[in-house]
Amino acid sequence: MSMIDLTSSKIKGLGDSNARMRVFIANRPAFSLQRLGNGIVPLTAGDIDAIGKACGNGWRKVFNVYAKFLFALPDNLQFKQGNCWQQFRDTHLLQGGSNTALMFGEPNSFEADTLNIITGRTFAQSTNVAQSLYWVTPEFAINTSLNLVVCPYFDYRQLSNSKILYLVDLIHAELNVHAINK
Repeated sequence: MSMIDLTSSKIKGLGDSNARMRVFIANRPAFSLQRLGNGIVPLTAGDIDAIGKACGNGWRKVFNVYAKFLFALPDNLQFKQGNCWQQFRDTHLLQGGSNTALMFGEPNSFEADTLNIITGRTFAQSTNVAQSLYWVTPEFAINTSLNLVVCPYFDYRQLSNSKILYLVDLIHAELNVHAINK
């Protein structure tokens, strides 16, 4: 079996290609997976741990914050599975059928039935949707027509537990969560 280099431009992201939750991030892990694939590559059990160990604490934080955020969402959005965010991260996050994806680079398009999140103000301001964002606070922005929210980068210091709860409330209050709850 050949290796997938995640730094390749052929790899658009990690996770479920039909994800209803897409998080856009400016960087990519310098890592290779031992399997074939292009586009959005689903992870399998152990991949998140391996990426975290090989690529450092920053990537471990990205995955942890992503899982904590999804686990904080209301049950009716049906993203979380398992008893705690750690179990969810290790058994479902970014795997096939998980409805979650971590997309690398600038968003090309948005689907009406998808919740889209751009991590980081600086990254968001460099995208083609920057002019259409409404900044709710200096760290959080929305575009309701694109079902899009901008939040701090997925790191404990930038997107703390209290900011995760604010993000959840913002999504529930401002975006069309009914469209993604199929």
